[in-house]
Amino acid sequence: MAALLELPPPQTQVRTIRVGDHRLAYRRVGEGSGPAVLLLHGITTYSFLWEGVLRERAALGGLDLVALDLLGCGASDKPLDVSYALRDHAARLPAFLDALGLERVHLVGHDLGGGIAQITAVRHPARVRSLALLNCVGYDHWPVQPITSLRTPIVRQLLLAAIDAGALTLIVKRALFHRALVTPALMADFLAPLATAEGRKAFVHFARCLDNGNLTELIPDLKRLAVPTTVLWGLADVFLTFAIAERLVADIPGARLVRLPTAGHFSPIDEPGLVAAALRAHFDAAG
Repeated sequence: MAALLELPPPQTQVRTIRVGDHRLAYRRVGEGSGPAVLLLHGITTYSFLWEGVLRERAALGGLDLVALDLLGCGASDKPLDVSYALRDHAARLPAFLDALGLERVHLVGHDLGGGIAQITAVRHPARVRSLALLNCVGYDHWPVQPITSLRTPIVRQLLLAAIDAGALTLIVKRALFHRALVTPALMADFLAPLATAEGRKAFVHFARCLDNGNLTELIPDLKRLAVPTTVLWGLADVFLTFAIAERLVADIPGARLVRLPTAGHFSPIDEPGLVAAALRAHFDAAG
């Protein structure tokens, strides 16, 4: 008897909601089941980054998990006449939460999403139950290559003309500890928003809006932050220095550090089970 073909589980459904002048896309699992968790991605990804974590129902059951596509990313609208700076993304989050009827959330951010989460926790503490930061930007240690190269005219023009799938594949491989995870299906997820001129223009616009001053100005506020905080760090990250994690834990009162030895920059893809378990412990401790 022929063996049955084992198919990957279907991805979480992408929904959309209008917030102000724009349509935002998101994935949601466990709606109405318990405390809400808002998951934020960085510049080279969108809500698909959290797909493996969303499937970890054994660890995360009883939670209302929402993974947002930031404006300009994924399936969200991609206007070029508004700022994609981190502080402006953070300023839009309360309206998104209001649209979903969510008052307070456990806030989780990866990469630039972690920077947005820091700003939100400082500027809108009443909306944040706890803060979890995964391999995130911080202080003045970013932007990093290859993102900074997008600010040069020749690289911008190359990207706008066509995305080099081979080059992106190499970047993703460097960013993962488990390189066998770099499959055609995973790369299709990474490449999907860049398949159109609109998506490529939004990607470049996001890069041009980046300003690490959005985070350096937070330093005094981080030292007074009264939000339960955990920093999770994939130790094989070749793009963001571990010094960011160490400094965040030193600056934020009571912050905990969780090391993930078998994860790289894209820690939610490398180790979704470990990330989910660490997040659950963090949420339970935060209350």
